[in-house]
This record gives sequence, C-alpha cells and structure tokens, in this order.
Amino acid sequence: MNVTFDNPLQTRSDMVKALEQLVSPLRPFYSQGGARLALGRTGVSYPATVAEMEGFSRVLWGLVPLLAGGGSSELWEIVLDGIRSGTNPEHEEYWGEVADYDQRLVEMAAFGYALALIPEQIWEPLRPVERDRLHRWLNQMNQHPCYDCNWLFFNVLVNVGFRKVGLPYDAVQLERNLDRLDAFYLEDGWYSDGIGGHSDYYVPFAFHYYGLLYARLMEEEDPRRSRVFKERAAAFAGDFLAWFAPDGAALPYGRSLAYRFAQSAFWSALAYAGVEGFPAGVLKGLVLRNLRWWLNQPIRSSDGLLTVGYAYSNLVMAENYNSPGSPYWALKAFLPLALPEDHPFWTAEELPLPELPAFSIQRPAHLVLARDSASGHVAAFNTGHRGTNEHTHTSAKYEKFAYSTGFGFSVPRAEWGLAQGAYDSMLALSERGENLYRVRRRNLATSIQDNVLYALWKPWSDVEVRTWVVAGLPWHLRIHRIDTGRSLDAAEGGFALGMETELTEWMNAERTAAGAASPCGASGVQNLLGYETAELIRPNANTNILQPRTVLPTLHTSLKPGVHVLASAVFGDPSPGVSWQPVTTEALNLVIRERAIVLTTCEGNEIRIELE
Repeated sequence: MNVTFDNPLQTRSDMVKALEQLVSPLRPFYSQGGARLALGRTGVSYPATVAEMEGFSRVLWGLVPLLAGGGSSELWEIVLDGIRSGTNPEHEEYWGEVADYDQRLVEMAAFGYALALIPEQIWEPLRPVERDRLHRWLNQMNQHPCYDCNWLFFNVLVNVGFRKVGLPYDAVQLERNLDRLDAFYLEDGWYSDGIGGHSDYYVPFAFHYYGLLYARLMEEEDPRRSRVFKERAAAFAGDFLAWFAPDGAALPYGRSLAYRFAQSAFWSALAYAGVEGFPAGVLKGLVLRNLRWWLNQPIRSSDGLLTVGYAYSNLVMAENYNSPGSPYWALKAFLPLALPEDHPFWTAEELPLPELPAFSIQRPAHLVLARDSASGHVAAFNTGHRGTNEHTHTSAKYEKFAYSTGFGFSVPRAEWGLAQGAYDSMLALSERGENLYRVRRRNLATSIQDNVLYALWKPWSDVEVRTWVVAGLPWHLRIHRIDTGRSLDAAEGGFALGMETELTEWMNAERTAAGAASPCGASGVQNLLGYETAELIRPNANTNILQPRTVLPTLHTSLKPGVHVLASAVFGDPSPGVSWQPVTTEALNLVIRERAIVLTTCEGNEIRIELE
C-alpha cells in the first residue's frame, strides 16, 4: 500500500512538511547507536552493514538544506550520535575501514557537503576527539581510488568540506579530480559518465548538481571553475527542460531511476547556485510539480518508507546497487530549503513549463525528444550507444527505440519468450523456433538527421541490422534493413499499456495491426512492410516501471537467410479515453516504392532506404 501525502506542495512550509513526511517514519529504524538505518532485508552488491550506513548518510541530503535554511529536525540528535558511533573504531557500529572503489566512498560525499554548508550543526557540537575521528574516517577518501566517472565528485566534496572547516585536505587530489571531471565534458552542457560513458540522469543529478554545489561553496576560492560550472548548467538546462511533461512527470530513461524525484534536483541546484537566465517561477514549478507527481505515486510502504522501484515497489527493475536505503538519494531535490523564505524561488509565483518545440535534438545524449502538446506526452527516441556500462538491464534502460513519460519502459523478467522478455519499443530477434530473443545491446554506428535516428547493430556475427526511427507523437516510424545469415523470428514491440482495469482490444481483419485502450491511454502497432501478423502480448507482471500489469502490441514475422526490410508505424497516447485507427503512409510522410523507402524529415529533407 501507499501512505498518502496530505500536502499541496506549493510553499516553502509545504516542502518542509513534505520532508518531514518522508523522514519521520525512519526514526524507529535507526540502530541503538544511531549509526545505521536498517530499512529492509533485500540484498545488494555490498554488505548489509554498508547498506545500513548508506541509508544513514542519504538522509543528510534532505536534512542538511533544512538546517541550512534555519529549520530543525527531531532526527538531528540521532544523526550526531550516529556520527559519534560510526566513526569510533571501538564502537560496535563503527562504519569500518574502506577499500578501493568502496560504496562508502559514495556516501562520504554527504558529509563533505554538510561540513561545508552547516558546520555549526555538524562540526561544532562534536568534542575534539569526535572531530578527529570524523576527519580520520572521512580522510580515507584520499587514500582509495574512486571509479573514473561521476564518483570523482565525491572526493571533491569531501575535500571541500575539510577546507571549509579548516581541516587538512588533499589539494593535489582535489585539483586532479576536478581536471579529470572536466575531461568528461562533451558539449552543450552535456557530460558523459566517464570517457565513452552514457549521458543520462547522472548528468543533471550528479555532474551538474555537485558542480553547482561547488560553484556556490567555492565561488570566492575558485571563481573560474564556479563560473564554468554555472555556464555549463545554464546550457544544459535548455535541453533538460524537454525531459519534463506539463504534469510534472519526467522522462524515465537510463539507470538509477529508483532515486525518483532526484530527477528535479538539477532545478533545485540551479536555484541554489543563483544561475541566471531562468525565471524563479519556472524553476519553482519544475521542482514542485515533479515532487507533486512523485508523491502521488504508490512509492511508500505501509510504514511510510520509500521503496526500491520506480512508480511502485519493484525489485525487477532495480540496480544491483539499490539497497533499501538507496531511494533516499531522492532527497537531493530538497536543496531549495537552504534558501530563505524571502528568496525569489519562494516569493515567485509558480509558473508552468515555457513553450517548447515539438522536437529537441540532443546529439550528445543520442536522443531526439518529441512533445505532443495536446496530451502532454513526452517521448525520447534513441539511436543507442557504441558502448555499454553493463549495469542491470542495460539494453532495456539504454537501447530501446523510445522512452516515454506516459508508458515508461519495461525490463525482462526472464529469458524465455516474448512475455518474459517484455520487449516494448524494441526489435527482438530469435533463431527460428528457439524462443530465446536477442535485442540491441550496443551499436557499430549511430547518427541523427533532423528527427530521424539511425543505428547499425549486430545481434549475431552474421546478422546486421540497420535501423531508422522517425521520431514523432502520437505516431512514430521504425524501419529495419536486416541482412541475416541465419533463419530468424522477429518481434517488434510498441508501447506497453497499463491494463489494471478495463481494456479494449482491437485487431484489423488482416491481423496486421493491433492495439488496445485503457484508462492509461492507447497503444498500437501497424505493419507497413514485411511483417506477417500482429498480436497483443501479455508481458509478465512487474516488468513495466510505471504499471505492474501491461499489454504490449507486437508485430511478428519470420526471416530466411538474406536481406529483408521491415517497416512499422507505432502509436502511443497516454490520454484517458483516447482511441486509435491505422494510419496511411501519406500521413506519415513515407513513400514505399518498389525498390526503396523514402522518408521525409521534420525539416523537409528526404532519406532514401534501398530495399535490396
């Protein structure tokens, strides 16, 4: 069940109350010494004692700005006791000696942030011996390497915290890490998460969030970098606006989605750092609408704890590093509580999203964002990537053709067949009759021309797939040119539609188009070339991140060795009560000729695809 939030979330006091509603249920779960927060029994890639320390530290992302803004929390004395216990090697709740690439290095960042922002509340109450222990424990950060990605910011924040309270810090390592982080910068405000890494939510809620904290905290000591961090964040903001729907929902894409309303933490940091160019009312609306959307979802347990999952409790989609305390990283969105009541963020009238174009081409992220003004639906169309981070469900989280605020995306439940695989927004291929499907995992080449995305990928060494996706809403197009050396079964999945209540199914007489409608909207697929049949797949429960039960319109065909071209039209509209009918190729700006398919892009350019 979900614990409801009786909170309009319109004012600063409402946000304070929301934070209390999220953290007050944690009180009975603190250990006797206060250093651990045991919130569940599910496993994670690191020991339970580390996971409990993680839960302890992540609450700080919400409590620190609350205290910085003059607020108070009944949990703070527990936090101070926990620091005393957790940093004392003689105490049974000692947080321990860390190793290289240790999860505790991640969690140390919150302490560095706290030392810099609220030394009066976290540093001054400690006795000299307790301060020494905290410094010694945190200084392990400077003795162990972090992964060569956003993790380097954790070292930066700890050393900034040391510097702010007058402790010895590693200036050489601080400078080296800042320089290395700069090497991950791409263009237009975008970073990759390490060299060749993905560009996902770690850009807004890690790279820019920490960069903007640094910009505010180190503005006098490092004005050049502070200026650069602000300029890059301002450049990124224009693209990131396109990830948000008018109702506050944000695009589900990539890993670490269990951090939920950390999606809007970037806007919180933009306001905190005083980045110019965005009206305070727009920033306020982006943060509060996203929080309202999230707190209206069933994301809390019966005892009020945030669960692992996305729009509901769901371990199927979780990362191997998602412990029961991990979701509290979402509290990074509460950074505006560090701003006083009379700050423009709080005095401004909440404003809606500014008017945005139908398409936003975001080449550094390999995405084209499409926006349907009638429904408010936002979808990201994706070329895919040339590398993979090999985290859990990488193909589902980074290689689908489309990701949607209205339909989310699905992850596999198991490996046997289309229902277990839940292959929405994907072309799934199986050797003929085996019922074990492969999907796109990485690409050999990708490109974007206007609203048309292209990728070359090879699911087997003797199978080459060239894919063109024509972005659009509510319809989009997919075309595949498949050169195969083996016999294959092919399945093209549309958007997965929630079906918890009533469901209306539709199939044309030729069984080459199929769709369904429910209170969650409508989804359908239509053969344009090469597919033999259409059907409605019932994927396994809990495969979709938005809806626990779905129906998935899917096209099928069988392929003999040789060259084949498949073309389909895919419909998706999450508006309640909407219906759909098959569409003509003329309406899709598509011409299918005897030897070629000709596409017309949103800018009027033609792309020709040979059929032989």
